[in-house]
Amino acid sequence: MNQPIELSLEQEFSIRSFADQVQHMSREQAQEFLINLHEHMLLRENMYKYFIKHEWGLDSNSTSR
Repeated sequence: MNQPIELSLEQEFSIRSFADQVQHMSREQAQEFLINLHEHMLLRENMYKYFIKHEWGLDSNSTSR
């Protein structure tokens, strides 16, 4: 695992597109957007945790494998 993790060309394009959109936002729009983005990041984190617990059998409802 000596290779650095890099973004794909598609991801780099997505970042550039995102940057262009943000440049045209007002301060209020940007603040609302960041709050919404943070909420979605937390929801995604909770989904990852749920899926990992379920897949590894760590949730209280799972049966022993």
